[in-house]
Amino acid sequence: MAAAMSDNQALRQHLIDPEVCIRCNTCEATCPVAAITHDDRNYVVDAAKCNLCMACIPPCPTGSIDNWRTIARAQAYSVDAQLGWDELPGEFSAEELAQQGLSVAAVTSADEQVAPTMVFDASGAGEESVTASFSSTVPPWSAAHAYTNLYGPKAAEKFVTATVAGNVRVTKVGQDYDTHHVVLDFGVMPFPFLEGQSIGIIPPGLDAQGRPHHARQYSIASPRNGERPGYNNLALTVKRVLTDHQGKPVRGIASNYVCDLKPGDKVQVIGPFGASFLIPNHPRSHIVMICTGTGSAPMRGITEWRRRLRRDGAGPSQASTAPLGGSDPLGGGAWGPGPGKFEGGKLMLFFGARSQEELPYFGPLQKLPKDFIDINFAFSRTPGQPKRYVQDLMRERAADLALLLADPNAYFYVCGLKSMEEGVRLALRDVAQQAGLAWDALGAALKREGRLHLETY
Repeated sequence: MAAAMSDNQALRQHLIDPEVCIRCNTCEATCPVAAITHDDRNYVVDAAKCNLCMACIPPCPTGSIDNWRTIARAQAYSVDAQLGWDELPGEFSAEELAQQGLSVAAVTSADEQVAPTMVFDASGAGEESVTASFSSTVPPWSAAHAYTNLYGPKAAEKFVTATVAGNVRVTKVGQDYDTHHVVLDFGVMPFPFLEGQSIGIIPPGLDAQGRPHHARQYSIASPRNGERPGYNNLALTVKRVLTDHQGKPVRGIASNYVCDLKPGDKVQVIGPFGASFLIPNHPRSHIVMICTGTGSAPMRGITEWRRRLRRDGAGPSQASTAPLGGSDPLGGGAWGPGPGKFEGGKLMLFFGARSQEELPYFGPLQKLPKDFIDINFAFSRTPGQPKRYVQDLMRERAADLALLLADPNAYFYVCGLKSMEEGVRLALRDVAQQAGLAWDALGAALKREGRLHLETY
């Protein structure tokens, strides 16, 4: 282990590639020993804390986390040094390693420390790390194949240029929030994606140090056949924060840039990213979606895909390519029976926000048929009302959730602020235990079978 090595030993140091990283925070949230940290530019690994457990490797959507350099422990790259990088340093040659006092045997031993097949086992690791241990890093068995990293710093194309096709506000105007639904069109450039994937947007200009901005990650809010079916486009749900925790005005870079985009503007995009937060393709599968705020983006894509399948009575490869009617950001279209019959499973949504005014897509969600989706809203700051969170609603629906937890055809998706993650996990545990289900065994099965996916930030 890195922490146990002496200064004259070789270290296979774990590093994050700053050119490829999209700053999604997955690695830091997953690391059970708090070895990963970040500033406003880079995510880095502290060699003194990293124990090579590999917990962060599978969840990374870009592969930026899977980088290693052999180096003498005394000369290991510090956290401060990594925070200043724009690209990874190269590998040391045999001569350079020898100059560091490292023998061939020492280098070989260090290289063998890295075992990519290892997976972190949270047994006995403490309450704080159990949440990450139950988050699956594999997709459902029937999920469609996801294309990833088609565009990016180290791909054949450094980025793809998209054109803004629309930008509408999807929450009422507030003093400290502003959420937009932004549609990007890729024209003739191929950009295949699935529900649950994300993209990176590169803001124009330079940062305070005079360096180009890094890409920022946004979840795709559209189904796989496009925001407008049959067109090469997708939508994002983007919230910009207008004030900080002290109520002072604040203007970030990326989200403000995206929210201010106008139709016709050009945007540099990389991606798509993500190969595990995917939905099952077999029709009778059940899907439970738990989200807060802009964590609704992937849930919108999932819901709209199932809605189109049901509307058209089609199988997963036969969904309609007819344009959606109206300007409803959730999509229009008739609900009558299509040419065939799509036997979809149960859809449940637990959606939380501080108030109804801050909840994206509230109006369109209200219009969805009750026999299509079971929607549960939780508002934590409604004047005159007690605070309610998604985990409170989950406990109220314990009887229904328990049946789904026990059903191998039911899949659970959680997306939103990091602060919601522990409450949701505990709610699932309580629901399972009240139903007589062994949570440890069930949680392990949910992870192994790709049935529980957590994406928090």
